[in-house]
Amino acid sequence: MLAFGGFRLQTDGTLLRGEAVVHLPPRELAALRLLVAHAGQIVSPLQLRQALWGDVHVTADSVPRCLSSLRARLEPEKCIQTVYKRGYRFSAEVRRYGAATVSALPRLAVLPFAAGYTLPEHLGPIIAEETITRLANAPHPVVSVLARDSIFTLARRGLTAHQIGETLKADLVLTGTLRALPSQFRLRAEMIRVVDGAQLWVEDLLVPQSRIAGLESELVERLVLRLSTGVPGDAQRAPTLSQGWRTGVPGDAPTLAQGAPRTPASTLSQGWSTGDLSISAAAAPALDPQSAPHLQVLAAGVEHREAYEIFQRAHYEWQTMQRHRMQDGLQHLLRAIELDPSLIAARVDLVNLCVTQAFYGYMSPAVAAEQIRHTAALIPDVSQRPEAILPALGWVSFHVDHDLPSALQAFSLSAHLPHDPWTTLLRVMFALSRHRFAEAIELLRAVIQLDPFSPWLHARLAWALHLAGQAAESVECIRHSLALFPDHQGANLYGSMILAFNGEAARGTGLAQDLAQRLPYFDLATAVHAYALACEGRADEARAILERLEWLSRERFVLNSFTPAVYVTLGDLDAALAELRTAEQSRCPWFFQMLADPRLKPLHGRPEFVEMRSILTRMEAAAAENPETGD
Repeated sequence: MLAFGGFRLQTDGTLLRGEAVVHLPPRELAALRLLVAHAGQIVSPLQLRQALWGDVHVTADSVPRCLSSLRARLEPEKCIQTVYKRGYRFSAEVRRYGAATVSALPRLAVLPFAAGYTLPEHLGPIIAEETITRLANAPHPVVSVLARDSIFTLARRGLTAHQIGETLKADLVLTGTLRALPSQFRLRAEMIRVVDGAQLWVEDLLVPQSRIAGLESELVERLVLRLSTGVPGDAQRAPTLSQGWRTGVPGDAPTLAQGAPRTPASTLSQGWSTGDLSISAAAAPALDPQSAPHLQVLAAGVEHREAYEIFQRAHYEWQTMQRHRMQDGLQHLLRAIELDPSLIAARVDLVNLCVTQAFYGYMSPAVAAEQIRHTAALIPDVSQRPEAILPALGWVSFHVDHDLPSALQAFSLSAHLPHDPWTTLLRVMFALSRHRFAEAIELLRAVIQLDPFSPWLHARLAWALHLAGQAAESVECIRHSLALFPDHQGANLYGSMILAFNGEAARGTGLAQDLAQRLPYFDLATAVHAYALACEGRADEARAILERLEWLSRERFVLNSFTPAVYVTLGDLDAALAELRTAEQSRCPWFFQMLADPRLKPLHGRPEFVEMRSILTRMEAAAAENPETGD
C-alpha cells in the first residue's frame, strides 16, 4: 500500500481518502500509478500517452485532459506538478507500507562462480550474472543486490569473498563452485555473513546437463526462500536464522525442514516489464501465462537448448572489448536468433554489441545502425519489444539520423530502466554529445555510488570533466581511476589523452603505447598514442602513426574522430578540419563530443568548424519545437 497526502492507494487499485473510496477511471488510475512509481521525477507526456493508450492514436490534448481530471479528484491535495515543456512530476511524499524498502533490505554481493577445469570459462560468470539480474528484477525484492561490475572487478583482483563483502559494505556474500559430473552439473552455493565471516549455509544444486538453463531458476528459487524466511544480514537486522531451516555443520548442505514452503520460480517474473529481461528468460521453465503473459514469447524458447548455449557464449565473448572476440560474439548472437527467433535477450545483446562496436571503431556507424534497426523490426509484436533496446534506437536516431526528437522519445520511454553498463553508457554519451556536461557528470557520480568499482564509470567521469573544461578535476579523477584500475582499457585510453593535454605527455605516451600493444586492432588507442607523442614533441613518430591509420582506412573502417587533436597539436589545422568533416560524414559517435574537446580550441574561429557546431544547434532547435518528446 502507498500513502501520500491524505490518500492511500491499495495494491488492488482502490484509492481511499480517509475511509472514503475515491473512484478513478482506469486511465486516471494508470496515470496515478505511473506518476507515483516515479515520484519526484519528471514523467513526459509521451511516457504517459504510451502507458495509457499504447499505439492507439489520440489527440494532443488527451494527456493534459486526463491529468486535469486526476488533479480534480485529488483536491485539495496539490500532488501533481506541471514542469514547463517537460512533463509532470508527482511532488507529494510517498510512503510505502506492507513491504520492506530497498534500503532496509540486506545488501547482497553475488560473486562469479568458479568453474571446474572441464567447463567453459563463461558458465560461472553467466550464472552469477543471471542470479543478480533475477534477484534485482524481482517484483517483491528480498535483498538489495549490489552492482555486477564492481563485484566482478574485485573478484578479478583475487580478493576473497569476505574481502569483497567488506569493501562493498555488503551484509551477505554469495559465492560458489560449478562442477561437471558425468550427466549433471553441480553448483555448490555458499552464503557468507560479512560482519563476522560466518558461513550461514551451503546449498548443493544438481541439474541434468541438458537443463543448464534451469540452474539459475533453481538457485534463485532457493535464495528467495532462504532470504525471505529470515537469513540475517547483520546482528541488528536478524540475529538468528529462521527456525524453518536446519543449518547443520558448516560445509554440509542443509535441507528443507519438514513442511517448509516452496516458492515457485515463476513468481519471480510477476510484475516484470518487458525491459527487465533476464539472461535465461528465453530458456527458463515454462511460465504461468496468467501471471506473466508478456513473457510467453520468451518461454517459447525453452526447447531450443542449442540456441541458448550459443547465446551464453556470445554474452560472455562480446563484453571482452577484443575485436575478434566481439566479432565472434556477433556471429554467435546471429546464429542463436536464427535457431530461436523468440530469444529476445539475444536481440537486446545484439543491439548493445553493435553500439559498442561502433564506439570502439570495430564497426561503421552505418552498419551498426542498419543491424540495430533490423533487429528491432524483426520482433514481431511491438508490445513484446523490450525497453532495453530503446537507448540503442535513440543512439541511431541522434548520431546517424540527426533526429533529436526521436532520440529524446526513445530515451524518455526508457528513463525508468535501472543502471546497467550498456544503458548507462548510452545515457552518458547522449548527454555528452549534446554538450550537457553537468547532466552527464551528475549521472555518473550518482551511478558510481551504486557501482563504485566500475572502471568505465570512473574513466568516463574524467572524460566528462575534461569536455566540461574542468581540467584540474579531470586530472584528479583520471589519476584516481588509474590508481584503482591501472591496467584497464578505459582508464588507459582516457588517461593518455587527459594527462598528455595537461602537461604529462610522457606518462600519456606510456599509457597509450601499452594499450596499443595489448589491443593491436583498437584504432582509438593507436590515435591516442599519436596524440601523446605529438604532445611530447615526437612529431615524426606521431606522423608515422597517422600514415599507418590512413593506409588501414583503405582496407577497412577506421574511426578518425580522435585524429583531429593530433593534427592540431602538429599545427596542421586544415588536416584536422578534414578529419572532422570525414567523421561527421561517417556519423562517428564521437563527433559531437570532439566539437567540445578543449584540445581542438585552435579550430574554434574557423568557419567550417562553426558550421559543424551549428548541426547540433539546429537539432536542438527542432527538438524545442516538439516538446512532447520529453527532455
